[in-house]
Amino acid sequence: MSRFWKCAGLLALLCAGFVFVNNTSLLVAKTAGRPLLLAHRGVSQQFDRTGLTGDTCTAARMLRPTHDYLENTIASMRASFAAGADIVEFDVHPTTDGLFAVFHDWTLDCRTDGKGVTREHAMTELRRLDIGYGYTADGGQTFPFRGKGIGLMPSLDEVLATFPDRSFLINIKSNDPTEGRLLAAALAQIDAAQRSRLMVYGGDAPIAMLRAALPDLKVMSRGMLKGCLLRYIGYGWTGLIPSACRNMLVLAPINVAPWLWGWPDRFLQRMARAGSSAFVIGSYHGESFSAGLDTPDDIARLPENFDGGVMTDEIETVAPLLKRAPRGDQVK
Repeated sequence: MSRFWKCAGLLALLCAGFVFVNNTSLLVAKTAGRPLLLAHRGVSQQFDRTGLTGDTCTAARMLRPTHDYLENTIASMRASFAAGADIVEFDVHPTTDGLFAVFHDWTLDCRTDGKGVTREHAMTELRRLDIGYGYTADGGQTFPFRGKGIGLMPSLDEVLATFPDRSFLINIKSNDPTEGRLLAAALAQIDAAQRSRLMVYGGDAPIAMLRAALPDLKVMSRGMLKGCLLRYIGYGWTGLIPSACRNMLVLAPINVAPWLWGWPDRFLQRMARAGSSAFVIGSYHGESFSAGLDTPDDIARLPENFDGGVMTDEIETVAPLLKRAPRGDQVK
């Protein structure tokens, strides 16, 4: 009996040794690279996030402005890249005249002087709106951007034409499969090299349609991400990469990331081998995957010399913390 337990103990020790050696980052050669910075919402107006829901009008709870940029505009994107962003995220909605409007909200009532569902308008109508109309930091006493946002809502075509050599993450705001089909048709028309610099995330149905039409495009939906991470946590210790994790955008919440086998360097290497791009985001507590790493305390939670992807809503704050020298003009 004692021999049995000795053998069992030796086997357990060997297994533990295999798991350690197969997943430790200590044996991974470090590169001199810097984190890849994803500017969620670009350079934008921040807002009070207390009690935030999917229906909250964030423009009506804006914090005191420190700059003049509004999210999802050409100027905001340009400022994001100048601040050090490698990738900028923006939102799209199909329009009745066959284009895609770049705008955050499902409806127009919160931010603009328009009314109704965004996707039920033509791009020609949307261009005439004042997208700064509803922003207020004092409960509606003043509206510092009113009158300054007229004509600033761009189309997807305009963004891609303005920044042909830049990388973007596109957010589909619906779970409508038709939107995935329409976006696939639009992206199929652009140069393959430019398309390779794009990623898309959104609802399960449109993303499934988009992946079927453009299988080389990196995409992500909530269902895809859950399937990838749960499988990886289950058997990633073996070094095997779940097929669910291949060729996609992987968002790893900072409080979940340490549970990912091989975190950080082995995990990042494995995702890269699978053709996927991995980014650390803010802590997950059951809400949507939209919070970034935005403060010095958030950045301090990253592993030392981290060179993976980082998503942030505060690119102006985070880029200097991660020693990313701004390119082009400084953000003002």
